[in-house]
Amino acid sequence: MADYKLFFKKSVQKDLENIPKKDLKRILNRINSLSKDPRPQGCEKLTGSERYRIRQGRYRILYSIQDDELTIWVVKVGHRKDVYR
Repeated sequence: MADYKLFFKKSVQKDLENIPKKDLKRILNRINSLSKDPRPQGCEKLTGSERYRIRQGRYRILYSIQDDELTIWVVKVGHRKDVYR
């Protein structure tokens, strides 16, 4: 299986600036692992959209998968209470 390419929505940079470094490293490792397996165990498809959610500790990573282009777009990263705003 070919690796997926990762892309980030511009607003994700702002999301990541507010996360402590120890958590940020884990989040980025989790995002990088999506290139090998875009639907890992524990991911959830969000109702009513073509987005998925994975958890890393108390943080949530929202992303979309384009299987025909082999791309993943990370659209939001944040604390569980802030992700769905």
